[in-house]
Amino acid sequence: MKVVAAGVSGFLGTRLTRALTAAGHQVVRLVRSDPTGPDESLWNPHSGDLDSSVFDGADAVVNLCGVPTAFHRWTQEYKHLLLTSRVNPTRVLAAECARLGVPVLLNASAVGYYGSTGSEIVTESAPAGDSFLADLCVQWEDATAVARAADVRVVLLRTGLVLGMDGDLLKLTSLITRLWAGGRLGSGEQYYPWISATDHLAAMLFLLTHPVHGPANLTAPYPVTNAEYTKELGRQLHRPTPWVVPEFALRIALGEFADELVEGRRAVPAVLHEAGFEFAHRTLPEALAAELR
Repeated sequence: MKVVAAGVSGFLGTRLTRALTAAGHQVVRLVRSDPTGPDESLWNPHSGDLDSSVFDGADAVVNLCGVPTAFHRWTQEYKHLLLTSRVNPTRVLAAECARLGVPVLLNASAVGYYGSTGSEIVTESAPAGDSFLADLCVQWEDATAVARAADVRVVLLRTGLVLGMDGDLLKLTSLITRLWAGGRLGSGEQYYPWISATDHLAAMLFLLTHPVHGPANLTAPYPVTNAEYTKELGRQLHRPTPWVVPEFALRIALGEFADELVEGRRAVPAVLHEAGFEFAHRTLPEALAAELR
């Protein structure tokens, strides 16, 4: 295949481009600084300036653009950046797919789409929530409308918490736990819809070639609570995790982003299951053992 990829400088995108290249596929990365080789092409996702010829013969476009949501205070300025860094590139790429007839668009999204759902099991048919992150995801996904109207197969990658040692989440929580400072956040009863980095990569590769369209939860089959995650991580790292970080402390430190840490969603991958995707790591102990190793 020929795949045009944007926003792939992070750990998920890097894994994807390496895997595609290793399998013999051609990957052209859209970059915002001077290209360093023939596999890169300069673009401006806000003005829409790009070289349309890179889409010639493309079998798919993968869009993972967006500044990080986690571990930042959500000031009004940063909220604007969260939105524009996702919606603007998506509009540009969806329009190019529609205009040039690219058959597939894999577009990032997040399980934050559902808002806070407590212990209720959430599939892709659930409605959007009413939080800032939910509204951001709605606008993000709506930006693909022009591609969907042109019969492009659009897959909305509603991604959960990705566990990989080259990603921020597992790197940070394992460091805290190793330093004997591990503990739950708030009540610890909030559900975290996790997925191993290995399965996240496999799911993206699967969705590139299987006839799935619309939203797909990129989460493992068995979400866990924050307390269960903390306890299992401590067990595997041979550390106790007795501490509790109270909600008020999280809100002082992180502002509105703290809501995402203390309010959960029990999202499950119904679409992936129905499409026949096989998880390498179905349970959290399996995933942590593999990714920590």
